[in-house]
Amino acid sequence: MAKKRPQTKAKRPQPTDGARVAGAEGNVPVVGAREPCPCGSGRRYKACHGRTASHAATELVQRPFEGLPGECDWVALRELVPAATAELKLGAGIVPDDVPSVTLATVLPMAWPALRRDDGSVLLGLQNDTASGDLSRDLADTLRRALTAEPGSPVKGRRAPADSPRLQDLLDPEGAFEPVVHSGFEFWVPEVENATPEVTASLERANAAAIPTVKLRSVDAAYWCETPDKNHLRWVMPHPEEQLLDALARLQAAGQSGLGEGTRLVGSFRAHGLTVPVWDLPSAMSAEDVEKPAAEFAERLAAALTSEAPLTAEERRARGGLTNRQVTLS
Repeated sequence: MAKKRPQTKAKRPQPTDGARVAGAEGNVPVVGAREPCPCGSGRRYKACHGRTASHAATELVQRPFEGLPGECDWVALRELVPAATAELKLGAGIVPDDVPSVTLATVLPMAWPALRRDDGSVLLGLQNDTASGDLSRDLADTLRRALTAEPGSPVKGRRAPADSPRLQDLLDPEGAFEPVVHSGFEFWVPEVENATPEVTASLERANAAAIPTVKLRSVDAAYWCETPDKNHLRWVMPHPEEQLLDALARLQAAGQSGLGEGTRLVGSFRAHGLTVPVWDLPSAMSAEDVEKPAAEFAERLAAALTSEAPLTAEERRARGGLTNRQVTLS
């Protein structure tokens, strides 16, 4: 995963023409912070309905990709996978005629939030810092600006207006989300040999830092990766956290949480509202080798998720161990 830069304090969003904030009395037009609030309260906007807009812009959305097709894969591409792309299908009438395609990418050169290529196609970067607490809204704002950017130009990041659309408003809910994992970042430019020196240098740095990663075919949103000492499987799961931890504890206590000889469920982490169990694998265990064990584990997990019996003492100890090793990424 690309290293993220520390977040910096973002500029206060400016009112946009026609913007409105939902309030108890209905929709209230957005005005300057020091102007009288249009609702007629007699207070300044920032002390009245402006609070709603400010809160909406800064409130942390725990599951920014909830409701999107492939939510688990969105989380994986944001947090786990170094180099991947996925074609995005937008709703009717959103994509201009001169934009032939829209592609999500884990990382773009020079950490650009988005790029409109010379041919008019759009690349949207996923692993970038965002200015507000709603990743989906910030990404949607970047995407909308990229669709009308001049061909051949990058798009800068910014805090999205509080009332602007989210990805859930722009993407076709029936469109499939099918990530393609790459061994490097050559997808940045159609012809690498013609890239600028800056892009070439950025490409070389990114390729050198990329951890070999493979998406499993047998189960959803599970990614094998190779590191010098051991390999890992990181599996983004959609189940409610408490229910999932109980199920994993049942399997752990029964000696059924592994993926074969020499493998071990070592813990999990939270990312964007979902839980990601992690297994250590022997260095000789390839992605292909883990396909069948992962499918078999999915069957055991499905059965464990249906149990409503209280945890036994051994299962509670196993659950405590999993909880103590849990880390929150976002």
